[in-house]
Amino acid sequence: MASKASFADQQMQVQENVHSQIKTFCTFMDEILLPNEKMVNEHQLQNTVPRRSGLGFAVGSRNDPAYNNLASPKTRPLSQAVVSQNLKDQLGYTVNVTPSQIPHKDAGQGLFLDGTVDVGAVVAFYPGIVYSPAYYRYIPGYPKVDTLNPYLITRYDGNVINAQPWGSGGDNRELWNGRKTGEIKPDVKGAEPEKGSERFWKLLSKPLEGYQGGNNEVIERRNPLALAHFANHPPKGVQPNVMICPYDFPLTESNMRVYIPNVLFGNAEVNMRRFGSFWFKSGGGSRNSGSNVPTLKTLVLIATRPLQDEELFLNYRLSNTKRRPEWYNPVDEEEDRRRWS
Repeated sequence: MASKASFADQQMQVQENVHSQIKTFCTFMDEILLPNEKMVNEHQLQNTVPRRSGLGFAVGSRNDPAYNNLASPKTRPLSQAVVSQNLKDQLGYTVNVTPSQIPHKDAGQGLFLDGTVDVGAVVAFYPGIVYSPAYYRYIPGYPKVDTLNPYLITRYDGNVINAQPWGSGGDNRELWNGRKTGEIKPDVKGAEPEKGSERFWKLLSKPLEGYQGGNNEVIERRNPLALAHFANHPPKGVQPNVMICPYDFPLTESNMRVYIPNVLFGNAEVNMRRFGSFWFKSGGGSRNSGSNVPTLKTLVLIATRPLQDEELFLNYRLSNTKRRPEWYNPVDEEEDRRRWS
């Protein structure tokens, strides 16, 4: 099917599939967390609103009441661990964070699948704050944002997700803006002394302060799958068993929003264009071409083969133009060169 489809059609099919899986996940989470009478009310409300499946969503607006409504129904007082076990009972799997099986002193914690999935299954969300290129200078530690934060990941379209504030999640549903820092404290050694050119660049690239992003969303912090940032790079001789997949969550799906563990930093309407290593503001909005549906640019992990009760490994594809950590063994050098060329 893929060989006969255009690239745009392939993207649409992937997004349709991922969205369908996440919709099923959200339905199970509602059944686990919402009292029965709340479920009835929610379903009655859904039946009064016209909806479409997949990516064929009705045109939405940031001024729509459904989009701006932050009201959160009362949920059952269940711990994150109990929610995770209930999800496994219904979905067939969940994920847990425990010490990695990688035989290296710096391996730390790892992400483990508890249950069984088939190839193509969505196994985890990459949580945290989403920074579009227009707001790079607000990422903590800019320009060397990864010096004390190994929980950053970049989409191909330039959006950066910072999972450090998410930590390991929580035990409630709350109004979250990412400024409540989680419990992750990475073991990062001190940075090497800066060279003269680095000091000069840092002076020119002073991070912007004061602006706080201003986006608050009711987020379910007990989301058992919002732990993708704990997946390790595979050790030497081991192939990755998951891959990243961009997922553009349609914000018109207000009933699912609480289970998407991300918030946007800043204004989504700022459009940027890339020239080499630099990003510049350009005309037009930032919504998808050909669509008026506002989306949140997120990432999920997809199984690349059938999996059962095992540690999840993601190819980090670190740049081959910089010195890489001692523990990093390239999965495919040629692929890394293509990624960073």
